[in-house]
Amino acid sequence: MTNTAPLVATAPQRNGAGGRGSRPSARRPASGRKTLTAYLFLAPFLLLFLTFVVGPAIFGIWMSLTNWSPFREVQTFVGLQNYINLFTPGTVTASDFWKSMSVTGIFIVASVPFLVVVPLLVAILLNQRIRATTAFRTIFFAPYVLGVAVIGVIWGYILDTQSGILNHLMGLIGLPSNVPWTVDVPWVWVSLVGVTVWWTMGLNTIIFLAGLKGINADLYEAASLDGAGTVNKFWNVTIPGLRPVMTFITTTTILASANMFGQSYLLTKGGPGTETRTAIMYIADQGLSQNNMAPAAAMSYVLFAALAVISVINFRLQRERVEKGLK
Repeated sequence: MTNTAPLVATAPQRNGAGGRGSRPSARRPASGRKTLTAYLFLAPFLLLFLTFVVGPAIFGIWMSLTNWSPFREVQTFVGLQNYINLFTPGTVTASDFWKSMSVTGIFIVASVPFLVVVPLLVAILLNQRIRATTAFRTIFFAPYVLGVAVIGVIWGYILDTQSGILNHLMGLIGLPSNVPWTVDVPWVWVSLVGVTVWWTMGLNTIIFLAGLKGINADLYEAASLDGAGTVNKFWNVTIPGLRPVMTFITTTTILASANMFGQSYLLTKGGPGTETRTAIMYIADQGLSQNNMAPAAAMSYVLFAALAVISVINFRLQRERVEKGLK
């Protein structure tokens, strides 16, 4: 009895220099070299990022789960106790922390609308065909390059209740000359919001201006042919075209306002009382002045979680608006 093996037909392979079989092998080394080159260029940043961002973040999480103190040789693991204390009424840090969180919320609500609307209007004006546009852009952006210490010194002289320039000028034109800009509410909030808008609006203005340059001019021409006026063009062309930019600016502005520290520290010292002591100020005081590093670390991550939730909600709302606009 004989066995018959099935015959398998094999197609001839092209091994020549110009054959298809050689192309993948030629592409892989080139692709690998590009990847290696990219990682080499990224290596300095990744090293700094891991050292000064990821490493401290992991250490902060561990610190918040212990009773960490620079004066203890042995740190005891306490689990979530530091977080539980923040949500337990009557504990040492709970009331003051949530008071500082409410102050931060007030500043966000008061400052973010101005830091979005005012730069948008300024960007629209700068986007028009006017003379000295570059000079005006420089003027609006210039305050942003100043450090917060410089801003605090300048506006401290301007807003001082007794000898401030602003009160002096107001007195010359018959207005009250003893307004407590930095020592009493609600004037402290007017001062903090006004100084912050003046200082940081330049960056948002430049970003909005770049977004306006990206809107197709044909859309405005089509709107004009349909009889749309300036207001209709703004709501139906400009705003939809700026929605991605608006999402970015709103989110980053909320995050920046939530981390406000220098203006309040230099102008109002957190006063009167604790009326302008933000969450960052309280965390810094507990961690660096009072040496309560573990509770301060827990507060930092509670603040981080709150900001993360706000950012996600903002992105979701903006995405839903974009999707409705497309439909």
